[in-house]
Amino acid sequence: MAILIDGRAVAKETNNNTAARVVALANKGIVPGLAVLLVGNDPASKIYTRMKDRKAQKLGIHSVLSVYPEDVQQEELLHDIQRFNEDEQINGILIQEPLPAHLDGNELISAIDPTKDVDGFHPFNVGCLYNNIKRNYPVSCTPRGIMTLLKRYQVPLDGARVVVVGRSILVGKPMAALLENANATVTIANSHTKNLAEITKHADVLIVAAGVKHIIKGEMVKKGATVIDVGIHRLPDKTLTGDVDFNSVAPVVGMITPVPGGVGPMTIATLMEQTVDLTEWSHNG
Repeated sequence: MAILIDGRAVAKETNNNTAARVVALANKGIVPGLAVLLVGNDPASKIYTRMKDRKAQKLGIHSVLSVYPEDVQQEELLHDIQRFNEDEQINGILIQEPLPAHLDGNELISAIDPTKDVDGFHPFNVGCLYNNIKRNYPVSCTPRGIMTLLKRYQVPLDGARVVVVGRSILVGKPMAALLENANATVTIANSHTKNLAEITKHADVLIVAAGVKHIIKGEMVKKGATVIDVGIHRLPDKTLTGDVDFNSVAPVVGMITPVPGGVGPMTIATLMEQTVDLTEWSHNG
């Protein structure tokens, strides 16, 4: 049986380190600030933003949660984003997705000050990532959290063959860029890829963020590989599962993330870590 990559334990380590950094900043009279904009009544988004708010407060981060009705207009959100851009008590700004169809998410993200773009989605920061610029900038939290897991479990990336299944701007694309910057040889596939197994079974590291339940089976993976499952799906019995068929894959591979308890805890932990990063960078120049 594979070694389980314990995202909860690594997230706890990350949060403990973040809390210590918050205390160090407080001793200098600095309090990190995070502003989250939530539009509408999507149940998952409400739960997720509430978790972010609670974790921020627990770590000593000043948290502002702005909730808007489903029919809020673009201009109001742009106005508030600019207000947070100018607010010296706010170091990180994020817009919770999904957004209603009448809103232009790209315009909203582009309106965020790149130095406060805690989700790492602003075109400037995406450009820095893809160009592997040697400077401080935020990156998408889930991929960054995965990189933390891989480092913590000493998974070699230099020269490794890595397959990323999924091409979203939230996970797949920034994940591939981070891996390429770590000198991995990266292939991006997706749910439309023909003969997917012919690609995935050669991967030393397989990262699955396709949004398709159990798209990866045991016969599709390389013996001894490391498998990172980003997917999350609720079954009829209310339990959770991922994009990877854990029962058939775990006996084959060397390491694997469980669902739940793998990647999920790292996303919020990384968001808090990156909020403190932005705070430190803003004061250190």
